[in-house]
Amino acid sequence: MTDTDSDAPPPAPLDPALERQSNAIAEPLGDLPLVGEAEESAVLVTATREGAVTVRLNRPARKNAFDADLIAGLRDAFETLHAQDHVRIVFLRGVGGAFCAGADLDWMREASGYSEDDNRADAYELARMLKALHDVPALTVALLQGPALGGGAGLVAACDTAFATADAQFAFSEVRLGLTPATISPYVVAALGPRVARTLFATARRFGAEEARDLGLVHRVFADEEAMEAARDQLVAEMSACAPGAIGEAKRLVDDVYGRTIDDGLMRDTARRIAARRASDEGREGIAAFLERRKPSWAESGDG
Repeated sequence: MTDTDSDAPPPAPLDPALERQSNAIAEPLGDLPLVGEAEESAVLVTATREGAVTVRLNRPARKNAFDADLIAGLRDAFETLHAQDHVRIVFLRGVGGAFCAGADLDWMREASGYSEDDNRADAYELARMLKALHDVPALTVALLQGPALGGGAGLVAACDTAFATADAQFAFSEVRLGLTPATISPYVVAALGPRVARTLFATARRFGAEEARDLGLVHRVFADEEAMEAARDQLVAEMSACAPGAIGEAKRLVDDVYGRTIDDGLMRDTARRIAARRASDEGREGIAAFLERRKPSWAESGDG
C-alpha cells in the first residue's frame, strides 16, 4: 500500500519547466516530487489536496543515514512547510525498509579530521534541521520501519507522534563512540523525561518497538507495514475535519503554556488566544458550521 489511493493512476511526472515553477507543498497537484528525481534526491516530498505531506529520507543503500546533503534537504523541506497554511499533517519516513540508521560512516570519517570549530558548525546544521522539524505547524508523524538509531531516534522524538512496525529498533548509541547525543537531547528529554533519557543515553542499549511505545517514544505499534498504512490513511481522514490554522496554534499553545505558573498573566494570555481564535475566519466558520449542522469549509474542500 502506498501514500496514494490504490485505485488512482500513478501521477504523471512534472515537465521540467513546470517543476521549476511549481512547489508540490504549496501547490499540490497530487503526489509530485518537490525536488529532484527519485533516484537522485536525498529527500523526497509529496503532497495531496487533502493537506497531507510525506517527507522521505531517500538514501536506502545507507539505511537513510545522515550526511550533510540529507540534513540540508530535510531542513529545507521543513522550513518550506512553515509557510504552508493548507497543510494539516506531515509524515516522515525512510525509503527502503529503514527509517534512519544515524550518521553515515563516510560522513563521520570526514568529520574526524575537522577542527572543533568545523565540528561545531557541522553539528549546528543538524540542530537547525531538528528545530525546523519541531516547529512545523502541522501535526508531524514519524512512520518507522527497521532501525532508528542515534540521530534517527532523535528525529522520532522531534515529531509530535510516531507509528512503528514491530520490527523497528531504537538506540541512542553515541556514548559507544565516545560522543554524546547532544543535538537531539532537548527533544528526547521532552519526549521521555529526564530519568529515562539518562538511562538510555548512558547505556546506549538497543530496544524494540514495544518498549519504545511503553517509554513514550512511539505511540502505536503495528504488526506490519500494511497495518501501519491503514492507520496512516485513517489519521489523514480524521485530520480533514480539523482547521489547518487551528492545528498550528494548538501546537504552539502546548509549548507556550507547558511548565508555566498558572497566574494572572497566563490566564490573560490564554483568554487572549481563545478570543483571537473565536474572531478569526476559521473560528467564525467553525462555530457557524456547528450551529448550522453542516461541515466547515475546510472539511468540504479538503485543503483548508
